[in-house]
Amino acid sequence: MSGAVSAQSPAPILIGLDADMSSGSAQSGEAIRRGIVLAIEDINATGGVLDRPVKLVVRDHRGNPARGNDNLLELADMPDMVAVFSGIHTPVVLKELKTIHEKKLLFLVPWAAGTPIIDNDYQPNFVFRVSVRDQYAGAFLVDHAMSRGFKKLGLLFEQTGWGRSNERAVSTALTDKNTDYAGIEWFSWGITDLSPHIERLRQKGADAILLVANPKEGGVAVHSMAALDQESSLPIISHWGISGGNFFQNNQEALSRIDFQFLQTFSFFDPPDNEMADRLWQAYQNHFPETRTIGDVPSPVGTAHAYDLMKLLAVAIRQAGTTDRASIRDAMENLPAVGGVMKHYDPPFTPAKHDALGPDSFIMARYDDNGSIIPAGVKP
Repeated sequence: MSGAVSAQSPAPILIGLDADMSSGSAQSGEAIRRGIVLAIEDINATGGVLDRPVKLVVRDHRGNPARGNDNLLELADMPDMVAVFSGIHTPVVLKELKTIHEKKLLFLVPWAAGTPIIDNDYQPNFVFRVSVRDQYAGAFLVDHAMSRGFKKLGLLFEQTGWGRSNERAVSTALTDKNTDYAGIEWFSWGITDLSPHIERLRQKGADAILLVANPKEGGVAVHSMAALDQESSLPIISHWGISGGNFFQNNQEALSRIDFQFLQTFSFFDPPDNEMADRLWQAYQNHFPETRTIGDVPSPVGTAHAYDLMKLLAVAIRQAGTTDRASIRDAMENLPAVGGVMKHYDPPFTPAKHDALGPDSFIMARYDDNGSIIPAGVKP
């Protein structure tokens, strides 16, 4: 036995992820995890942060708000835990807001879009987001619908905090245009038929459906619409929640029979910054070699947002010079300009603005015949 004593490695800085990793939106959780992993890989390859490696700890809430809050309590009490990333579900994050602020836990949002996640009335606010904000998404989707010539939108929304956030945003956008929606139909998670809801909207004069749903219920909407004859079928313009699971694989045949477009922010087919996207793609392919083409990347928005958000966090930790959560929170509000996959953040956040992305980052997308998510105007 050697008598030599090796120097003890510094304890890692811990980053948490609390997301759906095994239920209907598990693909979104995995996409976020991959973005964080790729960013951490870059960070650790250059010495980590404050001379310490960074390590990811993952917990699965399966879309359940109570389970998410329990996960958050566990993560917040771990020594060296600096920040936690959320997943796709706005209702889970809304449930966690009290715990986040009681624990003074830096909370980073790479997907969940509900406006009240950021506008949460907590001071100081420990939540930062690189993602869509429903307030902006509502106006963007309304503008897109009107640019296609639709006059009366029928709203088909899940009855959750996310759905209500979108109802407020869409109503405001329509009021600003001196118009209104044809009607609104609410549905609960687990519903198996949306035909009656669609028919009621059709009878009220809807010429297109604006959908706010996650993959499971979004698939029900698609199948209910595809069951109609061609003359009765309405185009569906969807928020992006559907893209966080195996939506195309589960609904391929039905999708081929309807007009379906949905919101996104990032695509490798037409990225905001080609050089940054190429760099991310090379790292992605090296780490996940089973992904052969850019069209095979699942839920690319989750990966791009999480990658940028992890890089911004690393800059904030270095700037704070400590792993104290409150100090890092303050640093997040005072970051310098930082280049990212999504945009050149100048600055990423301010004390008055904890959303890093705006409508200029939004695009409309569709599925091609192979299930790749591509910008609506791009040929496969």
